[in-house]
Amino acid sequence: MPPDTDKRLLLEQLRLDPNHRDEPAVSGRTWLIGAIVAVAILAIAAGVAYFVLRGPRFEVEAANAVPPAAGAGPTAILQATGYVTARRQATVSAQITGALTQVMIEEGERVVAGQVLARLDDTAQRAALAQSEAQVQASKAILVQDQAQLEQARRDWKRNQDLIDRHLVSQQALETSETQVRSLEAQVSSQVRQVELSEAAKRGAQVQLDYTTVRAPFSGVITAKAAQAGEIVSPISAGGGFTRTGVGTIVDMDSLEIEVDVNESYINRVHASQPAQAVLDAYPDWTIPAHVIAIIPTADRSKATVKVRVGIDKKDPRILPDMGVRVSFLEEASKSDGGSAPVPKGLLVPTGAIVERDGRSMVFTIEGDHAHAAPVTPGQTYGDLRLVEGLASGARVVRAPPAEMNDGARVVVNKP
Repeated sequence: MPPDTDKRLLLEQLRLDPNHRDEPAVSGRTWLIGAIVAVAILAIAAGVAYFVLRGPRFEVEAANAVPPAAGAGPTAILQATGYVTARRQATVSAQITGALTQVMIEEGERVVAGQVLARLDDTAQRAALAQSEAQVQASKAILVQDQAQLEQARRDWKRNQDLIDRHLVSQQALETSETQVRSLEAQVSSQVRQVELSEAAKRGAQVQLDYTTVRAPFSGVITAKAAQAGEIVSPISAGGGFTRTGVGTIVDMDSLEIEVDVNESYINRVHASQPAQAVLDAYPDWTIPAHVIAIIPTADRSKATVKVRVGIDKKDPRILPDMGVRVSFLEEASKSDGGSAPVPKGLLVPTGAIVERDGRSMVFTIEGDHAHAAPVTPGQTYGDLRLVEGLASGARVVRAPPAEMNDGARVVVNKP
């Protein structure tokens, strides 16, 4: 073989193939892309699994498991829930429209009847009062002048009467003097009415000035401060939302009572002056003596309930308006009773909170944002509440658990 041919063969063997050189790089990029896709798929799968394992979230209402009131055994014939209300409360406002210059109240402050709560700009009212006072003085001065003229006219008339007998004046002069007296008497009488009118206008201006001072209508506690100095207040609502209709809200704490809704099926067990006991949701171990004030003579068609007013026998600073409360209506003990009935064991929960799971009675207690199934032993029913054993005092339970709810379900408690 010729030498040149051998050299060409050797050179061909040493030359690199471009296609063969790119194969490792292409394989490396393909592997990297595949790894990224696999990680993304795993992340998505993990997220889906996380939310699936967490399960759905339920919106529920909560209720407290509370012990029955003392004497709520055989002597408690009915229990109902409601709220503390104030029979005497008022949103205090000015009787005229004006700009506030002072607001002298704060939430939680106690005030007495007649105490100054706020002041309005009274520049215009003071000017009107000064004008009315000047008008009164002017009217009185004119009255004094008219009275002096009347006295002079009466003296002239009397003098002419004496002179007419001696034929020193004419009859016409006598009649003229008499007419002058009658005219001035009428003028004086009119000016007296004018003085009374100007004094009435002065009193009206004083009333308008008094309206610039906002006072407490009764003694109580300030529960809301609705306006600040510099704002405009008005007894009627103005357009635009820039005018306040009240300065603050006063509640007479001595007028607190309880309103409860009693199922109309049990209203026959309640009557006026019936003894009762109340337990606040905020203080489940504190029993408050109470009595029935009246049964409101109307029923709520949508809820099939009748509203009952319950009076609080012992007032206490811990009792606040709009607090949740449970009332036990008691059967009046007979004189032959040797003592009070024992307190039944267990806690009271809404009847709807008890559900059946796997043939057992359960309630769902709320801990944080999860609900946990707790087995209970149901007992006696008191209206819309039922006695159960197996819960800790003060435990929060789901008022009406859905059928899909299981142990550990996520929940969001709706505020009442």
